[in-house]
Amino acid sequence: MRMTMQAMLLVSIMLLSTLSGCFGESKSTPVTEGDLIVSDGETLQGGSWQTIQLEATNDISVFMPYFIQDPGSMRAQNGTVLNISAGEIVEVTILLPPRNPDVVFLLGDYGRTNWPIREADESWMTWLESGQTGGAVQVVPNEDAGGEWPWVISSDDDGGEVSIKQLLTERPMRSDLTEQNGVGASDGWLNGRDVYEWVDFITDETADPLDLADGAVGFLDRWIGNGNPGYEDAITYFEGVMVGYGLDVEVHRFQSGTLWAVNICAYKTGTVYPDEWLVFGAHFDIAPYATPPTAIIPGTEQQGYGTRTGAYDNAAGSSMVLSTAKVLADFDARRTMVFCLWSSEEEGLWGSSAFANDLPAGVTVSNYLNLDMAGINYPGDYALSVYLGPDGTGDVIDQPGMYHLAEWIGADAFDLGYQIERGRAEWAASGENPLWQNNYEDTVAIYESPTARSDHDSFQQIGVATLGWNGVVDGYPCYHKTCDKLSEMEEYMTTDNATGEANLVHSWDIVTWWAVYAFLHMDQTPVPNEL
Repeated sequence: MRMTMQAMLLVSIMLLSTLSGCFGESKSTPVTEGDLIVSDGETLQGGSWQTIQLEATNDISVFMPYFIQDPGSMRAQNGTVLNISAGEIVEVTILLPPRNPDVVFLLGDYGRTNWPIREADESWMTWLESGQTGGAVQVVPNEDAGGEWPWVISSDDDGGEVSIKQLLTERPMRSDLTEQNGVGASDGWLNGRDVYEWVDFITDETADPLDLADGAVGFLDRWIGNGNPGYEDAITYFEGVMVGYGLDVEVHRFQSGTLWAVNICAYKTGTVYPDEWLVFGAHFDIAPYATPPTAIIPGTEQQGYGTRTGAYDNAAGSSMVLSTAKVLADFDARRTMVFCLWSSEEEGLWGSSAFANDLPAGVTVSNYLNLDMAGINYPGDYALSVYLGPDGTGDVIDQPGMYHLAEWIGADAFDLGYQIERGRAEWAASGENPLWQNNYEDTVAIYESPTARSDHDSFQQIGVATLGWNGVVDGYPCYHKTCDKLSEMEEYMTTDNATGEANLVHSWDIVTWWAVYAFLHMDQTPVPNEL
């Protein structure tokens, strides 16, 4: 894995990125927000790539701490500073936060090289209200071939005070939905509504007599076994979806004892480091019946083990991988993107383990992102767990780079600083188990997981730093039960101020965006395993 000491320092502190421009003389008059005009007369959008215009009325430097597209390399990088002369207009393609309407640009003297930044666990607005105390960054050359706008690394010098240009954004929304359907998370580069509709489709039990695999509209009975028609039908369908996205797809079959593990993996080759793979994963298999379905007594379906639908575990994660693959399929990434739907997770991580231990010669996995059982969590009355690892000891953070990256994304892009603070306190008091079982309001817990009960363990075993998301696990009464259906999830996610459907849409919006934001950071600067 390529990782300069400079890049390792960057992720260990908090993972920012880029600046640009030549270095000039300091201005003799103070810089004010009026020195910059941003897309005059236009509304800025949240959660969508857009091209905006920056016009300077005086010579200034502008620090934009958001993802931008470098005009030379055409790749995404984490922020930039532009030096703009009086009267000059510069176009910037930028991705502004999807779930935080408050945007700030930092302004300074033309040619400024050092800038203050917020703490990892606070938003830019909280940083502004607290008196602009935090960390600092400085200019370094762009490391991309053809890149025009330099990157930044951490610094001991913040360059002093800055002026702030505060802006507001609006997120696009579908016109055919209402608040009850989660309309606020229904549009943009990606969105939670698409995930909801995927889960609804995959788990649709409407009878289809022409479907000889499972007799239903959806893709049910996804139990491991080459002789299982529902399993094979799902493999064929998901393979076709990924091919339709324009990705290179392989169906990997690995023998595990007397059974076969089957993984559906879609690839987009990286244009700089093709042998470094950044992997998204979720298992598509579901818990098989311990006894034949006919043995389950009517009216007591929550008592039996196994499910035909597996909405929460794990149609939800599979749907998020499909949604992520769709938006990133045309993306020019430095590292090879791999989107995998694992089988045999329920049997003991057979699919992901077989993949991780059978990498092509010369290939390394730079980071792994896991999506398993997310949805029944914040903004419902349950905790959202953002787990990372590998964990070495319980009393210290062994992966500070990954921990700060997770905080950096969540606190501002989703405005979850308060929820993260509550989650930190709950984790410190009781650890992981209560978060997987009990009710919590306004709680998002970021922590190193000591258990690794899902496919991320397969990658931690080969030394890869991982990040993943989940909600309630053992506390969900439909865990590995026939009642694991979308309608049941909606019932558990209903709150006093929102429908279960709306809360699910917003939940999946947060998690899917978090995964994509993490990808954008990791593509520019992978996060090392610090054990």
